[in-house]
Amino acid sequence: EAGVAHEFSYGGSPCIVYSPDEGGGHGNFLPETYAAIVANENWARRLEKVHTLGRKSLPAADRRWRELDTANSSDALLMNIFCHPGVFADGRVCSVLGTAPDDRPLYGHRARLPLQSGHSDRTEVDMLLGDLLVEAKLTESDFQQVDASRVHAYRDLDAVFDVEQLPQSEGKFVSYQLIRNVLAAFHSAGSFCVLCDARRPDLIEDWYAVMRAVRLYELKVRLKLLTWQELSEVLPCELQRFLAAKYGIAAKPLSIPEAG
Repeated sequence: EAGVAHEFSYGGSPCIVYSPDEGGGHGNFLPETYAAIVANENWARRLEKVHTLGRKSLPAADRRWRELDTANSSDALLMNIFCHPGVFADGRVCSVLGTAPDDRPLYGHRARLPLQSGHSDRTEVDMLLGDLLVEAKLTESDFQQVDASRVHAYRDLDAVFDVEQLPQSEGKFVSYQLIRNVLAAFHSAGSFCVLCDARRPDLIEDWYAVMRAVRLYELKVRLKLLTWQELSEVLPCELQRFLAAKYGIAAKPLSIPEAG
């Protein structure tokens, strides 16, 4: 990235990483967005999430590498958009997402999911906006697979899903992150949206496969899919230019099919 201090990770497919600069900015964020993030206690806390592979795959530095330092971080993309001072100004983003004009995002929200045992699982959600839970994806390969026993431990699994219809493979449930977020939306009586790249039809189909297994119509209508490209269409021009230049995400008209 010309003009911005950066490093490359090790390995066959290196990614770019940035760190805060002396001028108070950060190469992975728009200046206005980064200033808003560091001024907000909840948002700034998200910046401190340590990169799990930093010591193995990233060059030595004066500070520990953070997850949001990486150019392909979906959390950084999410915050670049929703922490921008002008993102909610004209109400179009709120209209698309079905949120209230004064709702502001919380990151790393711990949603409580009741378990069969009587205990709870405090699953982390990428973003909470009002009563809308958001899972963001950019370059991730999938929505995670886990052993069937882990999914069957959730108290409301059979009430929410036709479990036989949920995607499974070799004793594992596919798209675990989606299953638990749908359960979280059910438990909180809220909504859930997947934000992903239109260039990833595999992730989009994974989401529709989970939605098709939802039993409850009143919950199914609160489940959403939005691509970064469609979201870009209702963002301020500065954000649109940023997404196109940094991520290759170009605005396109909204055309979201209903869940089957």
